[in-house]
Amino acid sequence: MRFRDNFLPSRGAPGGHWQTVAGIFLPWDYEPYRAVQHRVRLDDGDQLVLHDDCPEGWRPGDRVALILHGLGGSHDSTYSKRILPKLTSRGVRVFRLDARGCGAGEGCAERLVHCGRWADVAAAVEQIDELTIGSPLAVVGFSLGGALALNLAAELGESRFGGLASVLAVSPPVELEGVAQRMLHTRIGRAYSRHFTKNLMRQVYRRRSHSVALANLSLSPKPKWLHEFDDLITVPLGGFRDTPDYYRKASVGPRLHQIGLPTQIITAADDPIIPAEPLRSHRLSSSVNVLVTRYGGHVGYVGRKGVDPDRRWIDWRIMEWVLGMRTAECGVRINERPSRIATQSTAR
Repeated sequence: MRFRDNFLPSRGAPGGHWQTVAGIFLPWDYEPYRAVQHRVRLDDGDQLVLHDDCPEGWRPGDRVALILHGLGGSHDSTYSKRILPKLTSRGVRVFRLDARGCGAGEGCAERLVHCGRWADVAAAVEQIDELTIGSPLAVVGFSLGGALALNLAAELGESRFGGLASVLAVSPPVELEGVAQRMLHTRIGRAYSRHFTKNLMRQVYRRRSHSVALANLSLSPKPKWLHEFDDLITVPLGGFRDTPDYYRKASVGPRLHQIGLPTQIITAADDPIIPAEPLRSHRLSSSVNVLVTRYGGHVGYVGRKGVDPDRRWIDWRIMEWVLGMRTAECGVRINERPSRIATQSTAR
């Protein structure tokens, strides 16, 4: 693991909270897009939605990226829309996934996304492989999406799955109990916990009219904190015994040593939501590199002028990762069909 100060934060957003906020709200050049939608059918009847942005001139064998959003996000999240034109302008075909019940998939699933639904990502990877035979696929996950990508990579171990070539996880929660404790016992953590819970409950209320599973749940007392949301909703819909059982089974930290794919984790020591300390205590495989920057917040990384083409430092690190991978280096087996990974409600 490397601790480096190669990220220089904007002088207007020096701390973790301000980096997090600036990452969302700092103005950026928006380019309209027109993606093709694909449905991903899961074994339990739920569906996901893939948004496919294919640049002109793309051919099978060219690079592909899959973007996974964070908790409460979607294909329309700021970071997804921001990185999209940067990748497509360099010939990368980009798929953005709406997880269960998110974005365009809000009416397509009975259940919710959580950190243990790595098999959902596997189903998306399998469908992408059918659409892009022979292309190396880089999976880029933000926050919860990063945990999902890492869990899938850990499950695969040294085996290969279709065109899946590499994983990059930005600000991933690798130890959910630690996240819960930070959100419970720090003032800034409690503020984020209330924010996430409020937004998630809005989504739950919207979806109850077309989700029998949600409609059958008792939502009283209304959860105020994220761990209460997990108690009331994540646990029963995910098939877990209780919240500690969910945190234990869905935390990828103890499985990081199993990863065989080239994997990069980028996180910040001043992240107000996800503690970086657990990455010190877990054994890593030789395929995993961890970069912990002093600053950056949670999926923020708003840098100073003149370092990168714009202030979005994390975007350019993603670009370097996706464009720097070579098919031979990644061990991709061209034209090979992926082995089947069944949809599961929990991580083993």
